[in-house]
Amino acid sequence: MKDFTYFAPTEIVFGWGRLKEIGAIALRFGKKALLVTGHSSPARVPLYEQVKKLLAAAGVESAHFDGVIPNPTTAVVSAGAKLAKTFGANLVIGLGGGSSMDAAKAIAVEATHPGTAWDYLHYTAGPTEKTLPIIAVGTTAGTGSQTTPCAVITNTEKKDKSAIWHKNIFPRVAIVDPELTVSMPKDVTAQTGFDAFCHNFEAYLSVNANPLTGALALNALKIITAYLPAAIADGEDREARSQMAWADTAGGLVIASAGVTLPHGLGMQIGGHCPQVTHGQSLAVFYPEFTRYTYQAAAEKFAAVGRILNPALVSESDTVAAEKSCEVIDAFLKKINLRIDFKSLGVTKDDIRAIADCGQVLGDYKNNPRLATIDEMYDMLIRCYERN
Repeated sequence: MKDFTYFAPTEIVFGWGRLKEIGAIALRFGKKALLVTGHSSPARVPLYEQVKKLLAAAGVESAHFDGVIPNPTTAVVSAGAKLAKTFGANLVIGLGGGSSMDAAKAIAVEATHPGTAWDYLHYTAGPTEKTLPIIAVGTTAGTGSQTTPCAVITNTEKKDKSAIWHKNIFPRVAIVDPELTVSMPKDVTAQTGFDAFCHNFEAYLSVNANPLTGALALNALKIITAYLPAAIADGEDREARSQMAWADTAGGLVIASAGVTLPHGLGMQIGGHCPQVTHGQSLAVFYPEFTRYTYQAAAEKFAAVGRILNPALVSESDTVAAEKSCEVIDAFLKKINLRIDFKSLGVTKDDIRAIADCGQVLGDYKNNPRLATIDEMYDMLIRCYERN
């Protein structure tokens, strides 16, 4: 058994209706909060106003930055950081999906450091302890950002999607209120839910996996198998929403320690080159090729996951169950309406070439049980262009 270190400093406040505690929680860190969200659409305004009122009732003044877009850019982060500095914020609250929480983390860095958030990416020394305290409040169930030291941002000029990865951007508190996910449309539920599946599966497979991440990941995969289809079928299903909120949170906890593997590294490049593709879609389109490329290098683990998705594989050997797990995962993608291809997503063959050429920019591929070359990445990606 190899040595390992597990560090997850985020306080998790989990439960239906626990958003109401945000004022008291925020007051522990300061009295001037920057609230970071997506655009103030009519459907979201009531939630944003509720949070502002809860903060005000606790004696916390707030400024609202609602400029976050999917795949938040360096320009978005800079605009948010400018408001944080002008307002004099002493904490940042990310409210929304992964984009809002990631943007909040990056804003907390840029508002307190020289240069821009892009200067503090994963391959640098990273941000210091001057980073503003962060509270993360998720409204989806998949990104896990509320419990990770990761902030994904896109540099549109460079067509580069990368990340800050540093302990100083762990949220101080994650408020995980499943009630906030009830309004998610079916497609968003499916895409974010599959992201949670991938976080847990890839952390389980990772060469950096340990007994703690393995136990959390396998439990989360059982939950997702049972409850993601139910959450898609009925968004009002309270138990399904609660279970998926926990599986999402667990996914953040495991990738914070074990990391992700090949699909996430390439998925980031897909999003960077083709921003119309959501993160969940980028994973779903690539998974059929990833599983077939990797399963023989981690047969026991693929077999274990295959048996979760299809208990009939319990009677098969690890070798057989691992191979069949690829088909089982395909079937799960079809069940949640994510059996897709690049052509349908508007990704061209030229895009695929550029994506593959950047496939080793991020180090996630090194965590994969089987190490892929650029040529192998291209071969896998091009086979995802069109499916019957």
